[in-house]
Amino acid sequence: MIHELSLDARLGLDKYEIDEEQSHIHIEHALCPACELKPCLTVCPAAVYVMADGVVVARYENCVECGTCQIACDTGGNGAITWNPPRGGFGIVYRYG
Repeated sequence: MIHELSLDARLGLDKYEIDEEQSHIHIEHALCPACELKPCLTVCPAAVYVMADGVVVARYENCVECGTCQIACDTGGNGAITWNPPRGGFGIVYRYG
């Protein structure tokens, strides 16, 4: 019998090469307080963005590199997020499907 894996189980199979020297995500924190919708908190499929002490922070080591955060921030937020692909050799390695 074939069992379909949940999203969390599939993401758990992925491998991350963490770049501890340089994040590929930059947040311009001066723009965030005026953002009413804060779409970054809801659109990211890996829940990279969270509120911590009233400030949006990125847990970039969880990023699945889809770029949704920058699109959502540019169109529904204040344009505070700059997302770039990680440096060569770093980032996610998909192992499912």
